[in-house]
Amino acid sequence: MTSTDQPYTDADLRHEAARQLAAWAEHVDSLSVSEQMADTVVPSTDTDTCSRQTWNELLVAPTPDDEYKDFDTAREKVHALISGAADLSEWAVNLGADGLDPTGHVLKVGSASTQIARIHFAFAPDLDETARRGLVEGLGQAIADSL
Repeated sequence: MTSTDQPYTDADLRHEAARQLAAWAEHVDSLSVSEQMADTVVPSTDTDTCSRQTWNELLVAPTPDDEYKDFDTAREKVHALISGAADLSEWAVNLGADGLDPTGHVLKVGSASTQIARIHFAFAPDLDETARRGLVEGLGQAIADSL
């Protein structure tokens, strides 16, 4: 029970938010993936050396013969990635509730051929890049020293 006048705790709210987020992710179907992909720019085409293209522009052939074959193949691969993704709902909800921003900082533990752990970082928005890098590198060194 909580010390406020509510009959639920902050943990109850976080749990319910994570449960609902996970439930939404479970019900993503191929049609929804198609709708989300179609007019979205493919990141690798959004560079100085490439012309910016959407998934439709990149993969839908201008002729009627199997015009959607390449798009459908990509869509199914995206759907498989979504279906096989780890449920990070609780982690995501707690990051947001704690005011932390996920970053691109990742620490991989293992060899070139086998990863035994992957650590993703989230930091307070006002923590500068030098401190972030120092925390990641320091943790990486501590792990390496212990292995």
